Amino acid sequence: MAASRRRRTAAVAATLAAVALTAGLTTGCDAVDKALDCVQTADAIADSVTDMQQAVENASNDVSQLEESLDAIDKNLDEIGDKADNADVSQAVDDLNKAVENVRTSVENGDATPDIGPVTDAAGELTKVCTP
Repeated sequence: MAASRRRRTAAVAATLAAVALTAGLTTGCDAVDKALDCVQTADAIADSVTDMQQAVENASNDVSQLEESLDAIDKNLDEIGDKADNADVSQAVDDLNKAVENVRTSVENGDATPDIGPVTDAAGELTKVCTP
């Protein structure tokens, strides 16, 4: 299970790198900057989601790791949300915010191993919409 998550994270990172290169070749400077901001933030979110997955696996040892991962995702979502002027990106950010909030609520209610599938799915959707 962890290996498939690592493969998915590696695939997301590879996609983000390809998007960044493609954006540089096909759009103007302002569009490239915005695309790179989106890609970089989506990449940071993907890293945070990976950290969250690991934190869930280790939650019996330290629930604070899970909370730190959720906080990191929130921070990155705030960053990309502030810069987003695209309806699809804004919707993906909103969906990811809702998924993260659901996990946070589960943790606050005592669930040490919440379902993070919706967070992973929403992060994947954000990656897709960051593709120019």
